[in-house]
Amino acid sequence: MDGKIVIETKELTKNYDGVTVVDRLNLHIREKEIFGLLGPNGAGKTTTILMLLGLTEPASGSAWVFGYNPTREPLKVKRLAGYLPENVGFYNNLTARENLMFIAELNNISRAEANRKIDELLEIVGIGEVADSTVGKFSRGMKQRLGIADALIKNPKVAFLDEPTAGLDPEGINQTLDLIANLPQMGTTVVLSSHQLYQVQRVCHSIGILSKGKTVVEGSLDQLGREALAGGNYRIEVETAQPNPGLIDIVNKVPGVRKVEAKGNLLLVNADSDLRAEIAKAVVQSNTPLIQMKIQEFSLDDIYMKYFKED
Repeated sequence: MDGKIVIETKELTKNYDGVTVVDRLNLHIREKEIFGLLGPNGAGKTTTILMLLGLTEPASGSAWVFGYNPTREPLKVKRLAGYLPENVGFYNNLTARENLMFIAELNNISRAEANRKIDELLEIVGIGEVADSTVGKFSRGMKQRLGIADALIKNPKVAFLDEPTAGLDPEGINQTLDLIANLPQMGTTVVLSSHQLYQVQRVCHSIGILSKGKTVVEGSLDQLGREALAGGNYRIEVETAQPNPGLIDIVNKVPGVRKVEAKGNLLLVNADSDLRAEIAKAVVQSNTPLIQMKIQEFSLDDIYMKYFKED
């Protein structure tokens, strides 16, 4: 992502009863990206979000959210932020529509605009048909969907989503992830806290892995994935019709190629950049039939295992 950094922490630290739960945390989140905060329970993810929202004060260090210090200017941060807590709370005796209207009024949204936005959001999160049912009758998954609508009602510049798919069935999870993936196109930066690796990989551009309140690693999924698989290089798979021992030397001579391994009729190439075009040309000129080439895909499990286990 090439956007400017809009959320940043420097040595951010939080203690509870003498126990350090966030320990000198440094994060850098760019505008209109989806940033995944990863880590097991107790890693400090929720506490970090609460400090970024100005809902709890750090023991030391600082944070900035779109130029505002959440400790000194919490109201300014709250005006531009939407928040979905892990455990969503609503007025059970009010309908879904009434709950959202209450939030809209608190944010000085006109009734006409609120009605339009509420109808749109309830359809987007998949509970439009129960808009006028009392929330006390909702399942946890339905409340979770309503919570996402709540977080988006004021068109926030940043949305903090703490375990947004908790309590949802598989269809609801897919719908929610699709919604989150589209938020940057609406101008919203997203901070997503989760321990579901495949969900984070599906929607996030960058991640920060936390363990015991500390940053284990931070960066783009693409770069971290390449580092986990090939020491920061691109890993290119080259499949040919038949083994050709001489092909290793030929591909090794392509500028930018770092290493070539052969496994039968498959070459595994480590390179500084995506050199598929250059490698394909070298293979074809060697009169070796080329079947296919692809960048080796990585799993967030690869990143998590490399960095989290090393912590």
